[in-house]
Amino acid sequence: MHIRSYVDADLARLIDLTIETFGPFYEESFRPLVGDLIFTRQHGDWRGDYRRQIAGLHDPAAHKYVAVAVADDVPAGYVAWHLDTARHRATVELLAVAREHRRSNIATALCEHAFAAMRAEGAEYVEIGTGGDDFHAPARAFYESLGCVQLPVAVYFREL
Repeated sequence: MHIRSYVDADLARLIDLTIETFGPFYEESFRPLVGDLIFTRQHGDWRGDYRRQIAGLHDPAAHKYVAVAVADDVPAGYVAWHLDTARHRATVELLAVAREHRRSNIATALCEHAFAAMRAEGAEYVEIGTGGDDFHAPARAFYESLGCVQLPVAVYFREL
């Protein structure tokens, strides 16, 4: 496995990988939790949202970066982040690893790669967001293993 910068040829694979990674959250966790009305309004086109979002994640001129982990000549995971240079702050936008490559330290390698790049551009801290539901429990444990501190936040939805 090696880590390299995003290239345009990665786009389709990263979209597929993201949809495969987060599909169970939207369809098996979020939709049943909030119901169809809120789901449809909030994330009804979540696949399309990811297609649009991922296409714009890598823009070095705007301090937006994607690093890709490649295993057996195929992207196995990626991390996307952006920098707010005025505040010396970095934010991890997305982190996804293909199911067959999880628990093989790819996520750790991607984050450490991103953290080094963030420091090189003057970032002094990083923010990483994830969900508080059961689906995201492994992500929370992972971020805590990296030394991140969880900020307790609650988000509520209600049909009107």
